[in-house]
Order: sequence, then C-alpha cells, then structure tokens
Amino acid sequence: MTSTAFIKKEAAYLGVPWEDAYGYAQAIKVGNIIRVSGQLSHDSNGKLVAPAALNEQGKPADFSTMEAQMRTTYANAARLLAQFGASLDNVVEETLFVLDVDAAFAVAAKVRGEAYDVARPQVASNLIGVTRLAFPEQLIEITFTAVLPEI
Repeated sequence: MTSTAFIKKEAAYLGVPWEDAYGYAQAIKVGNIIRVSGQLSHDSNGKLVAPAALNEQGKPADFSTMEAQMRTTYANAARLLAQFGASLDNVVEETLFVLDVDAAFAVAAKVRGEAYDVARPQVASNLIGVTRLAFPEQLIEITFTAVLPEI
C-alpha cells in the first residue's frame, strides 16, 4: 500500500537568478522548523560580495575576503529568516562549508559573535572543508536550521 502524506510548506526567496536556474527555494518552513538552503555572500541583485581573486587555474588565489563573505552570508540568512518572522536568535544549527578551514576559523568567532550578537552563540555549529562551491570566487556557504516557538 502506498500512501502520500502532504505537508504544508512555506517558501522564501531572495530573487536571485540561480533560484530559477537551479530550481529551489532559499528557505522552507514546515510547522515551526525553518531550513535555510546554503547561503553565500551576494547582494540583492545576485552579485557576489567580496569575491576571491582567482589564479590562472580559476581557483581562489587567497582567502583574505573570507571575513567579508562570511559577514554577508549571515546577513542574507537573517533576511530570509525575517520572511518567517524569525531571526538568527531562532537558529539552532548551522553548517559552514569553506574552501579553507584555517581562514574561516581565523574570522569565525568575530563574525559569528557579531551576527548572533553574543560571544558564544547557543548554536550547534559545523565547519567543513570542501574542494569546491557553486561559484569559483566563493569561499563560504552556510546552511541553517531555525526553530520558531510553538503556537
């Protein structure tokens, strides 16, 4: 016997080109849980903020823009969460995917402290080194899970 259960989902978007090109929602709310897709450092037009300079092989030449990319990524996540009446205060878990773990670790405490407005955010956090992200100039991508109070 096959049964299909439907759940009520609410979606949030930022209006960037890759939402249609890839075909996905930036965030989905089911009940009081919000799952935020991998966020990166783009402006409202989808242009990458603080892109890394690339070497001859098309790979990041240095990671000096990690802090700026991380800061913008958190701001984009906050904009998405706000569409559901939430904020970074509702985040219970985050996963940072980075091209250089050392560069991310060097700025993470400062940027995360600013984003969450507390030195030690009460957020389960994962920092994972990867070999590639969606765009060559991109150094970081972060996913989030947030929980709203039950009604």
